[in-house]
Amino acid sequence: MDKSKVSYRLYVCTDSGLMSSKTVEESVEAAVKGGATVIQLREKNASSRELFETALKVKAVTEKYGVPLIIDDRVDIALAVDADGVHLGQGDLPCDIARRLLGEQKIIGVTAPRPDLAAKAKADGADYIGVGAMFATSTKTDTKPCTKENLAAVRAAFDLPIVIIGGVKRTNVLEFAGMGIDGAAVISDIIADPDPEAAAREMKKVLEGF
Repeated sequence: MDKSKVSYRLYVCTDSGLMSSKTVEESVEAAVKGGATVIQLREKNASSRELFETALKVKAVTEKYGVPLIIDDRVDIALAVDADGVHLGQGDLPCDIARRLLGEQKIIGVTAPRPDLAAKAKADGADYIGVGAMFATSTKTDTKPCTKENLAAVRAAFDLPIVIIGGVKRTNVLEFAGMGIDGAAVISDIIADPDPEAAAREMKKVLEGF
């Protein structure tokens, strides 16, 4: 996959504890059919074996539709299934080490809610920046909400794609319209919906207002 052509507009993350579908791969396929442009496999409570096996199943779906598969945190799993990339938090493997392991063709995203952290991520080879949490979220309770001022500062300082994360929903995402954001990472508002395909389709339409 040519990572220079990836659209981060509707970046859907999984969470099997929230999803309405029977399996993670079913949830992913529904989201992709609805217009998800990137899928992140984010299963915080899975064992390494469980994550590996789920990643293989999800990759079969994302390859079918030509959508990038990003693995949250786990460079080893990304390597094991030949995923399209990883997303790293500030407590994960450093970006420069991940780049050395994954090579130049893989996508690396880094959560960086401040300009100094974003500068470090860019210098270490990140392809995009995740900024958040923009709102309080049940899927990650150890983060403080990020201000719009921080988001604007990161956007003003860097030309890398920026994806907002943390509590982003169809009902609030347009609060960030006009800020030069490249995409929104969404979890519960799509995968916990009884019809994740329709939810993804609706979110994609809302994002046209960016």
